[in-house]
Amino acid sequence: MPETPVETDISGGIARITLNRPEKLNAITRKLIVSLRDAIENAVDDESVRVLSLTGAGRGFCAGQDLSERDPRKLDGPLDLESLQKELYHPVVLTLAETHKPVVACVNGVAAGAGAAIALAADIVIANEDAPFAFSFARVGLSVDAGLGRILARALGPARAKALLLQGGALSGRAAADAGLIWKAVPADQLFDEHAALLDRLAGSSTMAMAGIKTAVAAAGLPLDEYLQVEAKAQGQAGRHPDYAEGVLAFLEKRKANFY
Repeated sequence: MPETPVETDISGGIARITLNRPEKLNAITRKLIVSLRDAIENAVDDESVRVLSLTGAGRGFCAGQDLSERDPRKLDGPLDLESLQKELYHPVVLTLAETHKPVVACVNGVAAGAGAAIALAADIVIANEDAPFAFSFARVGLSVDAGLGRILARALGPARAKALLLQGGALSGRAAADAGLIWKAVPADQLFDEHAALLDRLAGSSTMAMAGIKTAVAAAGLPLDEYLQVEAKAQGQAGRHPDYAEGVLAFLEKRKANFY
């Protein structure tokens, strides 16, 4: 059977996107990252999808770049990593950040390098408490890529981000949660139940509300007066949407809301 490096299942308003090279801990090849880009873009464009889920098959989430594709003994010269970032990785990170649909990453095992960047680009990250988030770029003579430097600096602060990256360090899922880098870490035997419950909860939520929340949080770095304008606009859009009336009625009638 030909390799299918990324699998997608869409049902119940949820696009479940799974990295599917379990024998290589879902390490990234050109084929995989292109397939992942296409899967994400298709899910964003699909009107039936309310929530995106990113997971890894087998024992890991993603072990980062598959270095067998970059064996210098098989290349004519140095790779143009700047161009490869712009071509392959930036579309994935930007689409995850810019979509109004919530994105959940379930990290069941190692998330290393660009694999960690893809996981941490999600809106909500839930992880096995023992899963390592590894930032090992410096160990192979690289800087940092796929947006990870920005993510770490914002979540951990510049001092901790630099220390992790300069040493090629790692954080367990539990340490990442305690540091505020991810939302939640749970024991391995609870991970998939927690993930499924989270997806169901989000799939039943107001798409307009979730879009507004993502917009507001993304604007948090603006000066206060500019931020307040963004926040107010998003709230105004939510208030005009039928979901708000349904939410109020459901609250008053003491029932579950049926959002559009």
